Amino acid sequence: MRRQRKVKILATLGPASSSREMIAHLFRAGADLFRINMSHTSHDRMREMVGLIRDVEKECGRPIGILLDLQGPKLRIGEFVGGAVQLANGASFTLDSDPTPGDASRVYLPHPEILSALRPGHTLLLDDGKVRLKTTEATGDRAITEVIVGGKMSNRKGVSLPDTEIAVSAMTPKDHADLEAGLGAGVDIVALSFVQRPEDILEAREIIQGRALVMSKIEKPQAILRLDEIFEASDALMVARGDLGVELPLERVPGLQKRIVRGARKLGKPVVVATQMLESMITSPVPTRAEVSDVATAVYEGADAVMLSAESAAGEFPREAVATMNRIAEEVERDALHRTIINAQRSEPEQTGADAIAAAARTISETLDLSALIAWTASGSTGIRIARERAEKPLLALTPNVGTARRLALVWGVHAVLTDDARDINDMVDRACRHASLDGFAQAGQRVLIMAGIPFGTPGATNMVRIAVVGADGGEGV
Repeated sequence: MRRQRKVKILATLGPASSSREMIAHLFRAGADLFRINMSHTSHDRMREMVGLIRDVEKECGRPIGILLDLQGPKLRIGEFVGGAVQLANGASFTLDSDPTPGDASRVYLPHPEILSALRPGHTLLLDDGKVRLKTTEATGDRAITEVIVGGKMSNRKGVSLPDTEIAVSAMTPKDHADLEAGLGAGVDIVALSFVQRPEDILEAREIIQGRALVMSKIEKPQAILRLDEIFEASDALMVARGDLGVELPLERVPGLQKRIVRGARKLGKPVVVATQMLESMITSPVPTRAEVSDVATAVYEGADAVMLSAESAAGEFPREAVATMNRIAEEVERDALHRTIINAQRSEPEQTGADAIAAAARTISETLDLSALIAWTASGSTGIRIARERAEKPLLALTPNVGTARRLALVWGVHAVLTDDARDINDMVDRACRHASLDGFAQAGQRVLIMAGIPFGTPGATNMVRIAVVGADGGEGV
């Protein structure tokens, strides 16, 4: 099953899409990998969904990636007498360590790490930013604030802290348990929520030990301040525009999206653009024109993947949402302007042999008008390096490792194929040609470019380029 686009589609599973039949429908409509959101999923249900995805994978004969999205720390206020209060603009409102139910003057904040980190002038956002408070006094066990934007406030609403770095890990005890369960079930990518610092990523890596890619969700202002360090520590990035747009002014989000996508592309780190991409399709079979433009912008920018959240997880039209996103991506990539933008943002290769070969392979394929690039890769690093070049020609990644094939489902332009490792150079070239022919990337008489590492089976040792002609039987011709 060959996609007619290079950007990937990440679809979230949920009540509307967690049956085997619907997962198969979403894959055929265009989903390349699936997200399981642990904010709403038990371990047993997660394992069941992983099993269903693997069943669909076997039926369709294509590797499918699974992303486990950890909940991260959820910061919430306590409860009110009567369940809710009205906060008036300009009023004084205190958050403290007293667990008794609150009123219009105070409420319990069951997070001592917040109270100890708050300083005068710091902003607190309640209920996704609907209510805004400004700290006027902070003593360690309470914070007195002024209500800048008032409104109704009810029990257990969330707290966001755009100005405050709190001494709390991005991984809670629940996240640790969810992560171990997900790794045991065989997920391919783990997304960390509310990352503030590179140390948050290193903590997750200690547990994961290479069993999955580590994706950092950029949704905190604190992460923006240390973006370069977070890029380096991560395997992949996500522009999580929902919470990012709560803690930062909305008008800053588009610019940050471009900055994150371009920064990730420069380093060759896969990057996902997420949240509200086709939001109206939760209840409508067609999106708004603005949503179509939003998806198109991410594709023009060269993001590795675009994501559906509630549209595919809980909406009324999950299959239509995936199919719509697929059509938008195909149309954008047919536009000549798309290639112009992609080429204009191409970065200089890193000063390594493998990166130099990847850049040269892209140039050779376009100079000679070859039919496809084919990379033998054990770890996936060769496929990711070549994808960084955003070559115009199709890219096949041949790997003996099913985990590598599934992880590459996230990466721009990569068509991963699971196959035995090559025995020798002749076998490597012959089977590369056969897979290109079998999957429709090259016909008899056409030329392909093949990359591999010699000796075989050595991860990260890409050091060979070969141009071959596809023969009449699909193997190497002359």
